[in-house]
Amino acid sequence: MKKIFTVSEIAQYLNVSTDSIYAMVREKQIPHVRIRRRIIFSIEIIEEWIRDQGGI
Repeated sequence: MKKIFTVSEIAQYLNVSTDSIYAMVREKQIPHVRIRRRIIFSIEIIEEWIRDQGGI
């Protein structure tokens, strides 16, 4: 499985809109990394974050 996701890929993975992801990034609600203008997500960290949120 791919380890790094883009905004559109993480939105699809979480079954939410890209607008929701951008809002969560803006409000620092979802773990992410910014590389210049790109926003990327580590799937391992996202899965851990989901578990911490009481999911899965």
